[in-house]
Amino acid sequence: MTIALTSPTLKDDVLAGFDRRKLLSFAVPLAILGYLVYAAISFDLAGLAQRARWDNAKILLADFVSHKTHVTRDNRSGRLTVAVEGEGKGTYPEGILPDWVTARGETTVIDLGRGHVVTYDAQGARYDVPGYGVIDIRPTEENTLALTAPQPLPDWINASDNRVSVTTQAGRFNYTRSKVETFYYEPGWPLFFFTPDSAFAFMSWGEILASFLWEERIEPDRSNLSAMTRDFLTNGMWRHGDVFWAMFETILMAFIGTFGAAMVALPLSFLAAKNMMPFAGIRFAFRRVFDFIRGVDGLIWTIVLARAFGPGPMTGALAMLLTDTGSFGKTFSEALENIDEKQVEGIRSTGANPVQRARFGVMPQVMPILLSQVLYFFESNTRSATVIGAIVGGGIGLLLTQAIQTQKDWEDVAYYMVLIVLMVMAMDSLSSWLRRKLIKGE
Repeated sequence: MTIALTSPTLKDDVLAGFDRRKLLSFAVPLAILGYLVYAAISFDLAGLAQRARWDNAKILLADFVSHKTHVTRDNRSGRLTVAVEGEGKGTYPEGILPDWVTARGETTVIDLGRGHVVTYDAQGARYDVPGYGVIDIRPTEENTLALTAPQPLPDWINASDNRVSVTTQAGRFNYTRSKVETFYYEPGWPLFFFTPDSAFAFMSWGEILASFLWEERIEPDRSNLSAMTRDFLTNGMWRHGDVFWAMFETILMAFIGTFGAAMVALPLSFLAAKNMMPFAGIRFAFRRVFDFIRGVDGLIWTIVLARAFGPGPMTGALAMLLTDTGSFGKTFSEALENIDEKQVEGIRSTGANPVQRARFGVMPQVMPILLSQVLYFFESNTRSATVIGAIVGGGIGLLLTQAIQTQKDWEDVAYYMVLIVLMVMAMDSLSSWLRRKLIKGE
């Protein structure tokens, strides 16, 4: 035995095996690294980094969590308006101004913070920029604008005969012959609960609570709680009522698609399982049908069905139903093929027919597996329904797409993204709870 272990041939074979393993341990990481380098070159990652607009990304991220208020004066009529995001639904009513805006007669003072002050007056407007000086703008008789400011003008001032724009870290200021406008940026989502046309818009939280508990009704035929709920759901800027309905549509699409597919795939899976269907030709046909259905991506089926049936949430549900039928058919048939045949034989010995054997000998074995798979797909489809809804025009995906297309309502995009994440988390918790109740009986 000792001679065999120390023989040159065996020793060389063992050392050669160690060398091969050592080479393989280095070769695999090097191959992966080489492929990643090749992919980086093929997809031009260096050029992509050079073309990236980091300033736009910074503005986009800021717009997710902040908003701007427009303070506008019509130079022809002298009318002053203050509107959140410049929308009519966010316009402050007459006599109510933010605490950083002061209006006395024809003079309006806007305190942008950090020493930045904009003043509108009868002669024009001026912007006092700390560390730079005063930018003064006056209209002339020749219908042009006269600009007085320290020279040379910095790149954050853009001036012509008809327009002057100033952009600083405190805000933005535009002056034209027709109007002068200042943009004041603040963190937070504005008017999230009530728009200025609501009686509760400018109440403090304490005043809102008092209105809910003991204050007299604002509307004689409606309780204050009912009025608050109505004003919140019909909020013209955030459209909470439409958003909640869109969330319901998204969940409904996932529910119909997932559980409808399970109901279709369950009986068909018996025809694709070896131990359930003795005819190989039928098994082969159904397996290939399942492969074809699940081989085409769900988004492709969505586009095809949208062309056939038109847009709508039901089209999205049918697309998910079709895709999941193929996936469920495969997984269900594999679960059927792995059952314990002894339980089926025991049921057969009692004289049970095939339907009874499937009901009492097969289903109790596979039901926990099938339920687990269906609940997992339901959780996953809740997220996928957002993308499908954007294509077929339904659910929260449609609202998200519309908000992105405007290229300015990024706070709405952030709101919808938060709701989508919360919806997925809720479906995950619900799915886990149902699995414990239905499968483990906890």
